[in-house]
Amino acid sequence: MASKTASKDIITLRGSSAIVSEFFGYAANSILYNRGVYPEESFARVKKYGLPMLLTQDEGVKSFLADINSQLSEWLEAGKLQRVVLVIMSKATGEVLERWNFRIETDAEVIEKGISREKSDKEIMREIQAIMRQIASSITYLPCLDETCVFDVLAYTDKDVAVPFSWFESDPKLIANPQMVKLHSFDTRIHKVDTLVSYKNDEWDEE
Repeated sequence: MASKTASKDIITLRGSSAIVSEFFGYAANSILYNRGVYPEESFARVKKYGLPMLLTQDEGVKSFLADINSQLSEWLEAGKLQRVVLVIMSKATGEVLERWNFRIETDAEVIEKGISREKSDKEIMREIQAIMRQIASSITYLPCLDETCVFDVLAYTDKDVAVPFSWFESDPKLIANPQMVKLHSFDTRIHKVDTLVSYKNDEWDEE
């Protein structure tokens, strides 16, 4: 009689930190592509998470995101990172048009005791796939960005974290009375990442 065994993979703090920081890198690239922040021809197609993904070929953006991911990994391993926000702004006015908010919950016991958790790699990938599909379809639920835009990345950390040399303290770049769309989340059993996008609401009511 055949039996089916569900496999689990050992997830370490370092491994989970690598999964989350890599996810942010691919998510950021997907947001920049799908929201038209950079031209379509500046991206190259790759396969990741069982999906066709797009990565910027702009050396400046690649270097910027690589530096961010390196720092995020360090904060994740220390259990000090609370959220990461990718902000899209008008290049002309600096007005914030969208905030892609990735909220991170860290298993405190893992940080304190250095223990591992178990979860199937395939299950984590399926959860990340769902988020990436929502980002790729963002044109269907977000307003068109019909002006030249720029982006920035904000990191919210514990208060006892020293600001690295290449970073600086920033205002939260909030949007007044935003519309919000909650996306899927994923969980490595060490880090849980909740995703939310808020955007400028240009609707107005006629008297």
